[in-house]
Amino acid sequence: MKTAICPGSFDPITLGHLNIIRRAAAIFDRVVVCVTFNSAKTSPMFSNEEKLEMVRTAVSRYPNVIVDHCETLLAEHVKKYEGAVLIKGLRAASDFDYEFQMDLVNKRINPQLETMFLTADQKYTFLSSSIVREMARYGADLHGLVPEELIDFIEEKARMRRE
Repeated sequence: MKTAICPGSFDPITLGHLNIIRRAAAIFDRVVVCVTFNSAKTSPMFSNEEKLEMVRTAVSRYPNVIVDHCETLLAEHVKKYEGAVLIKGLRAASDFDYEFQMDLVNKRINPQLETMFLTADQKYTFLSSSIVREMARYGADLHGLVPEELIDFIEEKARMRRE
């Protein structure tokens, strides 16, 4: 069974993330969406449990996609999925620079780990969780940016943080 790991902090998950996940699910037998808890990100909008629940909701439509989480180095964590490949979405050249460095670090930790890059669909090249959080903070329309079933939750969370 060929397994892909799609890691990310998903704060929140966007339609760009789902585009990469959907495409990976068409290529691999199993896709593990791995919610990573990034210690460098100091002020996430959502708790770890909220992120996991949002991702579970968003990927529930894909039968070969499961959700996991990681609180350690990703290159160590994925060893439990023997022969798995990391899938990383790229929006721009700057993403490649960062992800290329991460690939080199991951290979130092786990030499068997391979990384595949999927370029973002053109309509999502501008989209990031940071943009969604900023728009939500100001009450902007999130339709077409995040899964429909998560909009009310994201808007409510942003409203609560404003108050």
